[in-house]
Amino acid sequence: MNYNSCEFLASYGLSRQLPDSDRPEIVFSGRSNVGKSSLINKLCNRKKLARVSATPGKTATINFYKADAAYLVDLPGYGYAKVSNAERARWDELINSYFEADRPLCLLIQLLDSRHAPSTDDIQMMEYLRYHGIPFVAALTKADKLKKSELTACQAEFERLCAPYGCRGVFLTSAESGLGMDALRDCIEQHLNGASGDGV
Repeated sequence: MNYNSCEFLASYGLSRQLPDSDRPEIVFSGRSNVGKSSLINKLCNRKKLARVSATPGKTATINFYKADAAYLVDLPGYGYAKVSNAERARWDELINSYFEADRPLCLLIQLLDSRHAPSTDDIQMMEYLRYHGIPFVAALTKADKLKKSELTACQAEFERLCAPYGCRGVFLTSAESGLGMDALRDCIEQHLNGASGDGV
């Protein structure tokens, strides 16, 4: 997949607005402040493809980005407390409708902060993925904040924590240094090839 060709397509705030899909979808999920936009930008070698919000919880839409071989789908961040119950209910309905629709979801990348154990919301999300049989890997963000001596142990610990939910791989990543981006791209390619019947 040519990541450099990736471009913003549209944002959708209501489930009925979601478009039909004509290609596999790579989905990004995570807490409000985990760094999804920054990771998408780094993955696609772009600075402003995905807007980085200064206010956690501000992104309340599903954002679609079009590449040549797939859509990148950025789900609304979860777990931010300063949101009304009505708004949180809308988020839940939007995300549930996305997953329950018959969409060509190829792989979900679950973002987790490498500096902290998975939150209650993170665990709930991984349980949801396991229950619905959604294939996913974990991208540990902000790994540049860790000491080099901590990286191996951090990855091993998250592999242990995520394994019960069916996680297919754990990647240390950094939107600052580019750590893990090549490995994540390779993982996406493997799943895209598998979706088209050409590979794993």
